[in-house]
Amino acid sequence: MTDQNFTAMRRAMVESQLRTNDVNDPVLLEVILAVPREAFLPEARRAYAYIDRSVPLGNGRALNPPLATARLLIAAAINPGDHVLLVGAATGYAAALLARLGCPVVALEEDAGLAAQAKAALSDYAGINIVTGPLAKGHVKGAPYDVIVVDGAIEAMPDALIDQLKVGGRAVFASAERGVTRLCTGVRSAGGFGARPFADSEAVILPGFAAPKGFTF
Repeated sequence: MTDQNFTAMRRAMVESQLRTNDVNDPVLLEVILAVPREAFLPEARRAYAYIDRSVPLGNGRALNPPLATARLLIAAAINPGDHVLLVGAATGYAAALLARLGCPVVALEEDAGLAAQAKAALSDYAGINIVTGPLAKGHVKGAPYDVIVVDGAIEAMPDALIDQLKVGGRAVFASAERGVTRLCTGVRSAGGFGARPFADSEAVILPGFAAPKGFTF
């Protein structure tokens, strides 16, 4: 595969996968066209960089489908300068998009191998702090955040993440329930956190976010 091949595939992804599914923000599309998604995949899987499904990365992890990531970023209403916590950074693709959107980013990943790949792939990007640790605990040292982007599906949004969000801050994620994943957006208010689903979409399941079990006798 050549750079020209990948550029053509990237444009085809934007036209056939994103524009046809409510991803029409010109700024975000310009950023997506500028970031080579293949650079965030192992060599053997780069040919699959622009398919409309998740791409396995090993150890049970995968790169979120392009549409899921793009729609989450639109729902987050990103503004240049927003302080963003990216949960589930994987190999760094979403972090690269956020950096191109003008955001300082704390990119959290609990898999050390993926974090190392992200560090290498993001070496030319400014404003990204890659940290390792349990995804569900967030990164308190960088809080509070204007936006939290969970680039994958979770069973429950933990209080530990909500507490790191500014009052008035936004959080986007996919919810996972009974095998169905839905993209969600929420806002933290002085009284708590409320979220709502806005689209059904395939999204990769992230580890460590199991919903609390209800009381049983």
